[in-house]
Amino acid sequence: MNDTTAHTEDRGPAEMLVQRRIEWPDTDASGHYHNTAAFRFVEVAETALLERLGMLDDVYGRVPRAHVEADFHALLWFRDIVDIRLWVERVGTTSVTYAFEMTSTGRRCVTGSATAVLLGGDRKPEPWPDAYRRLLLTSGPQTPELLVEGRA
Repeated sequence: MNDTTAHTEDRGPAEMLVQRRIEWPDTDASGHYHNTAAFRFVEVAETALLERLGMLDDVYGRVPRAHVEADFHALLWFRDIVDIRLWVERVGTTSVTYAFEMTSTGRRCVTGSATAVLLGGDRKPEPWPDAYRRLLLTSGPQTPELLVEGRA
């Protein structure tokens, strides 16, 4: 049991902030980041969140994306530091929908949402266990994963 699972109060939907740097493989021929990098960064934030909530080992490989959408507001460039904030927007019977925002130096760069579905051993949708549903809906902001101190 981790620190989060020990809490019983409702701190609001689970939320995670991670920082990443735009690296050479994230860029395209134009010199700015390729838009698919945003979806990879969202998965990084989701992984960190599920790890903080203590459920990663159980659900890893069982929560494929069913829907992803994004609006791109500003370009990101090689070596920019990006704050990726992901939070639980909704937990359905078998799905979880996250909202996300990516910012850099105070600029909003990307906003969107991603829905994943929990699969059982038969690779068919399975209801979220009550304990996981509670963690997703009540754990609030988790300790951020920062590259640079004092940025969050």
